[in-house]
Order: sequence, then C-alpha cells, then structure tokens
Amino acid sequence: MSESATDLAALAHGQSHENEGHQREGLPAMALGAIGVVFGDIGTSPLYAMKESFVGHHPLVVDKPHIFGVLSLIFWTMMVIVTIKYVFIILRADNKGEGGSLALLALIRRELGENRLTPLIAGLGVVATALFYGDAIITPAISVLSAVEGLTVVNPAFAGWVLPISTGILIGLFAIQSRGTAAMGKLFGPVMIVYFAVLAVLGVNGILAHPGILAALNPVHAVEFFLIDPKLAFLALGSVVLAVTGAEALYADMGHFGRKAIMVSWLYVAFPCLMLNYLGQAALLLGSPEAASNPFFLMAPEWARLPLVALATMATIIASQAVISGAYSVSQQAVQLGFLPRLKILHTSARAAGQIYIPLVNWGLLVMVLLLVFGFGSSSSLAAAYGIAVTGTMVITACLLGVLTFAVWKWNPIVSVLLTTAFLLVDGLYFASNATKIPDGGWFPLLVAAVVFLLLTTWATGRRIVLARLREDSIPFDLFLKSVGERVPRVAGTSVFLSSAAEGVPHALLHNLKHNHILHERVVILTVQTQEVPHVSGPKRCSVEDMGQGFYRVVLRHGFMDEIDVPAELAAEHRAGGPFRDMDTSYFLARQTLIASSRPGMAIWREKLFAWMVRNAQSAMEFFKLPTNRVIELGSQLEI
Repeated sequence: MSESATDLAALAHGQSHENEGHQREGLPAMALGAIGVVFGDIGTSPLYAMKESFVGHHPLVVDKPHIFGVLSLIFWTMMVIVTIKYVFIILRADNKGEGGSLALLALIRRELGENRLTPLIAGLGVVATALFYGDAIITPAISVLSAVEGLTVVNPAFAGWVLPISTGILIGLFAIQSRGTAAMGKLFGPVMIVYFAVLAVLGVNGILAHPGILAALNPVHAVEFFLIDPKLAFLALGSVVLAVTGAEALYADMGHFGRKAIMVSWLYVAFPCLMLNYLGQAALLLGSPEAASNPFFLMAPEWARLPLVALATMATIIASQAVISGAYSVSQQAVQLGFLPRLKILHTSARAAGQIYIPLVNWGLLVMVLLLVFGFGSSSSLAAAYGIAVTGTMVITACLLGVLTFAVWKWNPIVSVLLTTAFLLVDGLYFASNATKIPDGGWFPLLVAAVVFLLLTTWATGRRIVLARLREDSIPFDLFLKSVGERVPRVAGTSVFLSSAAEGVPHALLHNLKHNHILHERVVILTVQTQEVPHVSGPKRCSVEDMGQGFYRVVLRHGFMDEIDVPAELAAEHRAGGPFRDMDTSYFLARQTLIASSRPGMAIWREKLFAWMVRNAQSAMEFFKLPTNRVIELGSQLEI
C-alpha cells in the first residue's frame, strides 16, 4: 500500500519546495506541532461520524452488513481522499511553502498568467474560500457540542447542561483570542498526543473483543453495502464523509509546519489512531447495537467516561482554535490579494509573524457560532449542515488539482485526466449525497458561502472599476513634470504620495498642488503591490526610479502573507534621494467618496454595497502603519 502511494507521490517529483525554517526546527518538533494544530478537526471526527451514519438523518439498521459497509467506506475514504489526494499529491502543490485555496489559486495564476481560463480558475478559488468560512462557523459548534454531549452518557440528568456549558466554552474560547495562541499552542501537541493515544487504546480494546471486525477493511464490504441497498448506501456517504472533515487543514496549514512533518504525523500517528478507534466503535456495535446512540463514549468503561468527556472537550477546543486561526489567515490573504477591504489586523506575537488576531472576524464568527448552537441545538442536527461545505471545497480542490497537474506540472495528459476524473467522481458522489441534506440544515453553509462570495467578488470587481476610473482621469507623468517645471515653489522635507497604480500622477498629488501650490524638495510616489507569492524578500522587495527634478517612484512589493510597514520599509531605503527621516517626511493619502452611477460596471445595489465596504474599511494610515501626526488626507468624489 505504501509503495503504491509513494509511486503516486513520485509523479509530482520536483514540485515542492520545503521551507528552510521547517528544516531548522527539526522534523520531530514540527510533527508534534502538526499533531496539535493540523489534526484537531479530523481528530475529533470519531465523536460523531460513526454515530451519524447509524442514527443520523438517514438511519441504518445496526447489523453486520451495514456496520462492515460503513467502516469499509470510512477506511477507504480516508485512504483515497486524505492519504492519496491530500497527503501524497496536493501537499506538493505549495506556493513557496504556503498552502490553502487562495495560495493554490495564486500559484496557478502566477504560472499560467492571464488567459481565457483565468476568470473560471479565480472563481473556483473564491468559491472554495467562501465555503471555508461556512466550515469555520460549523466546526466549533459541532465539535464542542458533540464533546459536551458525552455528559448525557455519563448521566442523562446532565442533558439540560449541554447548551449552557457549550456556550460558556465557546464564548471563553473566542474571548481569549486577542491574547494570542502562543501559550495555548505549547499545550496543543501534548494534549492531542494523549487524545490520539486514548483513541487507539479504546479502539484496540474493542477490536480484541471482536477481532473479526478487521475484515471490514476489505473494500468488498463497501461494494456489498451498495448492492444490498444502493439508495441508503448513497445517503450514508453524507455521514461517512464526516470522518474526513478537516482534511483541507492539512493543506492550509502546510506553511506553518511543512509537508514532511504533516505527512509523518498523518501516516504514523493520526491515521492509525483514528482507524483503530473507528474499528473499536464498529466492534462495539456488533455486540451492542443499542450503543449506536453514542458509540464513542459508550466504548469507554463507565469510570473513564467523565475523564473522556474532559479530554474530548479539550480536543474540540483545539480543533476550534485551529479553524479560528485559519479564518484569520485566510482573511489576511484575502485582504492582501484584493478580495476583501483593509481589516484591522493585530499581531499577537513579536516572534511569530503568522500569529494574528482580526477582531471583526473573531466576533463575527462567535455570533454565527452561537446562532448555530441555539438554532440547531445538538450535534446531530448540525451534522446535516456540516458535510456540504467540506465536500464542496473538496470538489473545487480536485478541479484546481486537474489544472495544476495538466497545465503547470505538465504531467502526462492521460495520467492527469484519469486522476482528476477519479477524484472528481469520488468527491462528486460525496457532495451529491450531502446535497440531499440541504433542507435539513445544509442550506446554512451554502447561505454563508453565498454571502461571503458576494462580498469577495463585489470588492474585487469594485476595486478594478475604481482603478480603471482613476486611470481615465490620470495624466502622464512626463507631461506633468513639464508643466510643473521650475514654476512651483519647493519647501524643505519629503512628501510621500501613496498611489494604487505604478504609473501616472496620483490624485492626492494633483489635489495638493491645486490647493497648496507648493511641493516638497523630494517627492516620492509610492505604490505598494501584493505579489502572488507568500513572501517577497531581497532586491525584489523594493524598486526605485529617479524621475528627475526631485521626483522618485518607489514600488514596495509584498507577499500575501507579509506584514506591511511602510515607514520601516522606507527607513531602510536610501536610493530615493537619501534617507527618510520621520520628522521631515509627510504622507499624503487620497480618500475617495464613491458615488453609485449607471455607468457600466456593476449593478447599482452592488456599487452601493462596495461604497459601504470602502467607508467601513480600515484606513490606509492604520493599515500601512503610517505615523498619525505625519498624515494628510485629501478627499475627492468618484463615480463608479
């Protein structure tokens, strides 16, 4: 099995670039960190995946054919989707060490350039990002609820405490986000190691009671399940896929831990422990069909159930923390790549640039999570809403993988088409099965994704229209320089005019000249560009052009994971007429008031939505970390 998987991985030889920082950290340390963060979501799937397969929205008879069929489906789903698709293939699709839907989108667009497929590829990436937010809302709710519901197994009298305790845990979790996750992160790895060890021990105990359950790993039992009852088997896929929720995290968190660490953690810790637990749950159901109500907790001896509830709750908090941090990272990438307006981003660690906190995202997620908890009331009700976002993202990832293998990696076309078709068939079946649960709750993540998609595309389209309008009104710089000449008085100091375009004359410069009739001795036209790579360093980060007569055009380039600090960047730059001194440098910003109009572009209501987003975006002064006492804003109106 491992040899065939290795052969598949070898097809993508040479496509991955390991992060040097990961190599310095050491593989064991990075693998431990990956266990603590990357596998929190998929690691808590045993809390509800097997249960929902038998007592969910499409209950199954708890007998040997169905138990063997479900278990076989779970094993081969984890093997095909997680191990082969994600671990051995997609993890090699790194964008300079970073992973995730937006990173993959940026990688493909950078390699292919602009062509007729670009809008379609960009659309797929944006849809996957939108679905992620739906997943990020559901994961904390269903994970914490499913763990706390273990109290009802300990004592049915605790049923009334499930919602209050879950609510308290979730509020506490979101409330501490502003303090950063560095301290909690140190505990994640050891706690999850203990959790996975407990999963394995519980599973082995169940297997020892019914060793014959090991035969269920044979794919023949999955086929027989479909032959016995094709309709129920198809519907069961909607619950079986819950076993692989969190698979996308393996790819999204690659930048933090590296491909090798995630592969080792999955193959040698997470996958074996998870499968042992699923085998143990299935073995329990063979002997005690009534345990289908909650096989995860009923698998433990009575004295261990309360400690198991506590351990499972800690694991679900870790899983929730991982997806919350992921929402921050995705939001930051979306801002940098031009899909979201500027957001207030706080760095919670002086050492780790990736540890950020976005208040708007944090409190927005909390409100939506609490609405879910009280609206659905139980993990079983939420399970119907969970799978649609996960499987939708998997289908899109399979499509992007097809483009990657065919057009970027230049695989043999036959191999590329066959592999992509196989993944699309598998992912499509799971998506179709989950689509049947849309009336029962699957509509929620689709609604969230639709709203997020609308916001992402409205902002991206609106920015493109604004830039086009500004270019229409701009004048060539050489013409401006000739008209200014020696006639405009110059004063001591440096003025920095921020411009969205790397050509022409910024509107702020024209307005300043119109109203104040003077210029500084040194005038710098600064453009900040985000590249479709995670990080930009070295000479590529900054370019300077001497335009003559004390004018300089400076372009600062950043990756979509880089922090932007304009004063710090300029302080290190001496090619633009000398050093930049804080008290001699003034920053000029243009603030446009947008007016919706009937001009071609977007529908009026979307133009109004875009204008509202502009008004509520973080100011450029805060976003670029400009000194508040050295900033001058000049306003104007612009029809879009």
